[in-house]
Amino acid sequence: MAGDADETSVRRKLLGPEDVERLVSPENSAVEEEVVGVTLRPRSFDEYVGQTTLVENLKIAIDAAKRRNEPLEHILFYGPPGLGKTTLAALIAKELQHALRPTSGPTLEKPKDLVGVLTSLQPGDVLFIDEIHRLGGVVEEYLYPAMEDFRIDVMLDRGAYARTYKLQLERFTLVGATTRAGMLSAPLRERFGLSYHLDYYEVDELERIVVRSAGVLGIPIEREGAHAIASRSRGTPRVANRLLRRVRDFAEVRAGGTITREVADEALLREGIDPLGLDRLDRAFLRTIAEQYRGGPVGINAIAATLTEDTETLEDVVEPYLLKIGLVVRTASGRKVTAAAYEHLDLAPPAGLDAQPRLL
Repeated sequence: MAGDADETSVRRKLLGPEDVERLVSPENSAVEEEVVGVTLRPRSFDEYVGQTTLVENLKIAIDAAKRRNEPLEHILFYGPPGLGKTTLAALIAKELQHALRPTSGPTLEKPKDLVGVLTSLQPGDVLFIDEIHRLGGVVEEYLYPAMEDFRIDVMLDRGAYARTYKLQLERFTLVGATTRAGMLSAPLRERFGLSYHLDYYEVDELERIVVRSAGVLGIPIEREGAHAIASRSRGTPRVANRLLRRVRDFAEVRAGGTITREVADEALLREGIDPLGLDRLDRAFLRTIAEQYRGGPVGINAIAATLTEDTETLEDVVEPYLLKIGLVVRTASGRKVTAAAYEHLDLAPPAGLDAQPRLL
């Protein structure tokens, strides 16, 4: 209808077309996402939901460092996007009562970029490098002595007059975050004293996050409505908060403002998000393998070419969740869909494909 078209066009202007199409993508750099995301982040470890064992171990390490009056060991967080790596870095800095200095691998293009950041650190600061796997090799070399000895070697002059000056740094804690731990070089990985993997969240944990976020944003929500959103959030808090805001819009305009199960179901169905949390691209990924490649196996490059998507998006954003819930499997010869995928797409599986239980 015209009203729906108007709402979509407004959101396209605010968020961009990609974000309208992929609400369930855990990666989003829109202005609204950044502003609201900061508002909804927990302000202490007591408010942090999920990753229970990781948080407990982290609190022990922080407490031990504070008792010894030493900098916390360098920490590496790795796992799918949207699971709280940036939030944990901010909580670490707050718990240590020092400043958080955020940056990212792609912005540190040259050694002088890294040197500028390192020399600006104050004692005890927490330097957070997101997408640390995207650091260039030369920049990474400069980071090694900074992490180990809190110094950097600066080359002065050139040619016959060249000399190295050892610049002492303030003691700091580096927190690195990556969605592709396998792309980190072994020397860099070995310099992190603490390394933690963040896994997808359970539905009950996401439900608690949705209820908390609704309270922060002043959104009336019933427990069943929160569950409906959580169950479609792909195990990712960032997606849960994004879906909550979209359902809020629908509830305010069409349903009196309160989010019930029925309101959440209808709102998310309008956005193309099914009961498993899959959107159009996810279903297209599954359908391509099931119909055009007879269930697989098929290489990721062939799937990407068929869908006119880049392989990195499929590997980092689409595929992990489909693997997690058992709709896709990886084999040595390529990707295959399972019987559960055929059932979800309402397609007849090929003869001989054993029935497999759906994980969600």
